[in-house]
Amino acid sequence: MPGPSPAATSPVTGCNPEHVGGLVAKLQQAGAEVTQPDATTLRVRGGGRLRSVDMTTEEYPGFATDLQAQYIGADDAGRGDRNCSSRRFSRTAFMHAQELARMGANIRLEGRQAIVAGPRELTGAGVIASDLRASASLVLAALAARGETVIDRVYHIDRGYERIETKLAAVGARIRRVE
Repeated sequence: MPGPSPAATSPVTGCNPEHVGGLVAKLQQAGAEVTQPDATTLRVRGGGRLRSVDMTTEEYPGFATDLQAQYIGADDAGRGDRNCSSRRFSRTAFMHAQELARMGANIRLEGRQAIVAGPRELTGAGVIASDLRASASLVLAALAARGETVIDRVYHIDRGYERIETKLAAVGARIRRVE
């Protein structure tokens, strides 16, 4: 699934930008342009390959634990190495790492950290979604990967991302649900 076209710049509407301040800060550190056209809208634009940025999950208003897997999935093709740490670690915090490795990611787990070596070109593969966050991580990695990725057990993603394939296709992603 190739990623969205560079011209795709649909804004995120109906949100409270304060609730995602930790994510916005990391996107800006990585080199993305994040603007707020109005009180409930964000627009994010990348200017080529983004820089890799270390991340530690924290309580609100820091970087949300619920975004850690997606951050790793989206950032696998970034420039350089980075550490992703989880302050509220559970055994499932990095379950997506093994599936991302099937796509070519170089991820080493050490305690409460995932050390991600980059840049790596991800390639399509057959992967299995283990939970909601892992599912989203795999979709984002698949969009950045070369070739086709098939994600099995996507019913997990439906619990938190209604019609994700329709929404991503609307901004230029080549994605479809296979029954």
